[in-house]
Amino acid sequence: MGNSISGAQLALDFRWSVAADLASFVPLGNEQAVATVAALGGPPGQSLYLTGPPGSGRSHLLQAACGRVSEVGGPAVYVPLVEHIRGPVAQLDGLEGLSLVAIDDLDCLAGRDDWQEGVFHLYNRLRDAGGLMVVSASAAPAALGLALPDLVSRLESLLRLRLTAADDDRRRRILAGAVARRGLDLPEASTEYLLRHEARDLGHLMAVVERLDAASLQAGRRLTVPFIKSVLGDQPPA
Repeated sequence: MGNSISGAQLALDFRWSVAADLASFVPLGNEQAVATVAALGGPPGQSLYLTGPPGSGRSHLLQAACGRVSEVGGPAVYVPLVEHIRGPVAQLDGLEGLSLVAIDDLDCLAGRDDWQEGVFHLYNRLRDAGGLMVVSASAAPAALGLALPDLVSRLESLLRLRLTAADDDRRRRILAGAVARRGLDLPEASTEYLLRHEARDLGHLMAVVERLDAASLQAGRRLTVPFIKSVLGDQPPA
């Protein structure tokens, strides 16, 4: 995991994956969003609202935003609401002292009036202290089913950037980058095999890469189609 802020004032230690950085994000179709996140490292800062379908890279860019701000000495935290919203809203207490708070999965706020109030007040405190908030959701603020109009208004004031879904060209580049960072090579035929026979969801494809990496290291084998088939259970090992 990546950097984190610790202290008595924080209810939890929110971290992000250092692997989810700007260098590993394939910007194809999302160049403006990537450039905007990259600019968070210098003035003037601007709070952001990222939207896009599943697999568009929202969570990746939120964590990359934390890494970018951290690179220039600003403390940051990544808050995936889907993992924390069943807990107390007091988890947000004290975060206004940071340079950046990245809140993922705003869709989870629907039906949670306590957390809506918490995010609203955190935004105000953070803004007053000179900090930034970067958030993500699947849709525009007015479409999230939020019961707190003031929170919708605050979210509407953020710079909104819509990410596009990954197509096969982008998936190819993402797969190539993921295996290259592990010191492996993915031949073109192997890439095409994965795209034809595996689910196109990027989370699933990254899990497949993890399996192939471990199997390749153990067996000392290249990522050929026959080897991939043997690892994924499509045929016995040769």
